[in-house]
Amino acid sequence: MSQLLPKLPENAEDDHLPLRDFERIASLIGTEIGIKLPAAKRLMIEGRLRKRVRALGLASLEHYSAHLFKNDGLRAEWPHLINAVTTNKTDFFREPEHFEILERNMVPALLEMRRAETKPLLKVWSAASSTGAEAYTIAMVLADLAAQRHDFHFAILGTDISTAVLAEGERAVYPADLIAPVPPAKAQRYLMHARKPGARPEVRIVPELRRLVHFARLNLMDKSYPFDRDVDVIFLRNVLIYFDKADQEKVILRLVDHLRPGGYLVLGHSESMIGTAVTMRQVAPAVFQKA
Repeated sequence: MSQLLPKLPENAEDDHLPLRDFERIASLIGTEIGIKLPAAKRLMIEGRLRKRVRALGLASLEHYSAHLFKNDGLRAEWPHLINAVTTNKTDFFREPEHFEILERNMVPALLEMRRAETKPLLKVWSAASSTGAEAYTIAMVLADLAAQRHDFHFAILGTDISTAVLAEGERAVYPADLIAPVPPAKAQRYLMHARKPGARPEVRIVPELRRLVHFARLNLMDKSYPFDRDVDVIFLRNVLIYFDKADQEKVILRLVDHLRPGGYLVLGHSESMIGTAVTMRQVAPAVFQKA
């Protein structure tokens, strides 16, 4: 007779990961994807993993840990574990001064360096794209600028380690309240509203913009990145804060290697280049230019 699973706790919040299991998961996440999970994150991680416990029909978080490490479930569960533990906060036009600098300074400077080319292709990489709000914000800014100047075209790559958020980016459907920061003129041009909005109104990015933004999975801890090495601008904002100093430096060095000479790296305002071995010229707060 097969052994019955223990009864689920009557109150899910009474179900906790044993400390040794949390530490094992935290060590795995830190080693494989660079994100540090201190003890203070334990309750948050437990809350997120309870959804996986239910989805797999397991009895408890302790059984989930056994599924990962004792029952050879880690390989199949790995993408779901990453989706559960990664934080994916994103907004349209977050830290808006960066997009103003992109429009007023970066693009004109990049085009001046390539003035011998006829309508050059500008490549922009959102290296921690989450659900795509940053990538589509960049697309809105560049689409408006390209329509004014008529002297360049562009392509945008969004990468993230979470397959769940990448799928959301490709779908490009967002809650209507999330697009509140989008300027009205851009909202009118680049957002579509449902003819019959539901209880939770949503909008979708117009197809002309979706065609210019592509998404791919990437672990920033990988030793190399399978992407072009003539990128004009890389946005890597508000993700390095989850890495230790050594991993921050490795990630920045790898990304800078993908920038063309004169290209730009944009970090979050809470982040810094201090302590890295990267020699770049700071041109604005959290904006750096490759020599």
